[in-house]
This record gives sequence, C-alpha cells and structure tokens, in this order.
Amino acid sequence: MHVTLMKGKIHRARVTEADLHYEGSISIDRTLIDAAGFLINERVDIYNIDTGARFSTYVIEAPAGSGIIGLNGAAARLAMMGDKVIIVAYANFEEAEARQFQPRVVLVNEKNQKL
Repeated sequence: MHVTLMKGKIHRARVTEADLHYEGSISIDRTLIDAAGFLINERVDIYNIDTGARFSTYVIEAPAGSGIIGLNGAAARLAMMGDKVIIVAYANFEEAEARQFQPRVVLVNEKNQKL
C-alpha cells in the first residue's frame, strides 16, 4: 500500500512578488528550496493563510538569499504581496518507509529568511 505524506514545507512565507503576465509558477529563494527539499519544476500546493485560497503550481528558482516568494501567471490572482502562505510538497511512500520518514519543515521570518 502507498500513502501520501508531506515531503516538505515552507511555513508562513510572505509573498514578495505577483506577476500576472509571467508564464506561471512560484519563484522561491534557492536557500528555501534547498532547505525544504523541493526540486525545480516540482509540483507544490500553496495555502494562502490570509484569504484561504488553495492552489497548485510548480517551483522555479529565485536567487539564493533574496527572500523572493513570487507568484506568477494565474497564481498571481490568488495572493497579494504581503500575504502569508504555506508552500507544501507531497510524496508517495510505501507504508513501512512512511513510518520512518521525517518531512522538512522550514520556518521563516518576515523577510523570508530561514529561522
């Protein structure tokens, strides 16, 4: 049997950019991508704490240390600059592996710097 678990998340990041005319995705500071264990082009779910909006997109890289959390394309309509979001990736595991797995949880400050 397979189960789906949270693989990693960035908790309470602030949206720093919203570009409706960009091709689509979420730009994430490379430091945070690595800390959360995300892959470039990996599907992530975004949960907007301020509005309750929930949507999916894929990860693209923003410069390390920039603090950028940028929503692009259609996703830019679902959050405004300053909104707090939770960014989550999930993975499928065999039940035995799932019992041992520990997700990566990244907490950030107001400038999207890892705590």
